[in-house]
Amino acid sequence: MNELELYIPRPEDGWFYVKMMTDPATMSYNAPWFPPDGCIPDAADEWKRLCADWIGREPERFYAFLRRVSDGAFVGDVNFHYNADRGWHDMGIVIFAPERGRGYGEQGLRLLLERAFRVAGIARLHNEFETSRGAAYRIHRAAGFRETGVENGVIRLELTREEYLAAR
Repeated sequence: MNELELYIPRPEDGWFYVKMMTDPATMSYNAPWFPPDGCIPDAADEWKRLCADWIGREPERFYAFLRRVSDGAFVGDVNFHYNADRGWHDMGIVIFAPERGRGYGEQGLRLLLERAFRVAGIARLHNEFETSRGAAYRIHRAAGFRETGVENGVIRLELTREEYLAAR
């Protein structure tokens, strides 16, 4: 059973985005791009830009919180956006550090895939991250992503709509 649902946030829900983006434990994976701890500077301003540029822009862009059904608590976020230079949609998923270890990454990824392929009808999802992120790798492979390459310690994975629908 899926304990989570996608929740399209409203502007007043930005407190959770700011909380996640300024939490060093949650954002540690991001440290190479935002030293020293990966936290997003000016997260409140980023939230305003996200609301204006991402929410309600499907299928070009999609952003949602992951919300636990039982109590309505936000536990993470998911997104995808079209990368015109590559001809695919890049995706992302972040689970708030205190909520990790409960299977929410796998559930959230499956919700995102359903939205991307069945609702938005996009052709291909792509993700890439450091090879050291074993949990991320495992949930992507379990969801059907295939490895398309490794370069400089970064693994590339993708899944097409046809592959996803054929497996369901």
